[in-house]
Amino acid sequence: QVQLVESGGGLVQPGGSLRLSCATSGRIFRLYEMGWYRQGPGKQRELVAAITSGGSTNYADSVKGRFAISRDNAKNTVNLQMNSLKPEDTAVYYCYADVFWGQGTQVTVSS
Repeated sequence: QVQLVESGGGLVQPGGSLRLSCATSGRIFRLYEMGWYRQGPGKQRELVAAITSGGSTNYADSVKGRFAISRDNAKNTVNLQMNSLKPEDTAVYYCYADVFWGQGTQVTVSS
């Protein structure tokens, strides 16, 4: 059974940082794209960042220069370092690998 489990979400003040991690099991994803989507209150789910098997990255314009995605193929994980967080980054963040999805982790940016 394939499982993706996110961790690292929480409440942070504007300007703060969080690091999200996504642990996978049940399948090896080193040949597949992995990444993160988010869905804010009343908003559609949007791509935040993606990383290919070769390490090429793609970011939403709204997070460029603030977020960094990385993957560890040996551990079958994908991470998202989020810096300079803004209230508009508040959302449930979902990791994906190939066609599989995690359950999401809440990130709230508020003073």
